[in-house]
Amino acid sequence: MNYKNIRSIREDNDITQKQMAGLLNVSQNTYSQYETGKIEWPVGTLVKIADYFDVSVDYLLDRTKNKNRINSN
Repeated sequence: MNYKNIRSIREDNDITQKQMAGLLNVSQNTYSQYETGKIEWPVGTLVKIADYFDVSVDYLLDRTKNKNRINSN
């Protein structure tokens, strides 16, 4: 699936696909395929992105419009 919030938050923060790929330790081509929905996002990758942007995974997956993370710690 193609999750528009992942691309939007990356672009809103002026981060390139190449920079995100480096952060996630994948190639730019692999990252591009994640963003376009050609391959599925691994859960661990989604968690890294959510942590990096300080948003919830639900927000990244377009399950909520609320960016805030719920921290129960």
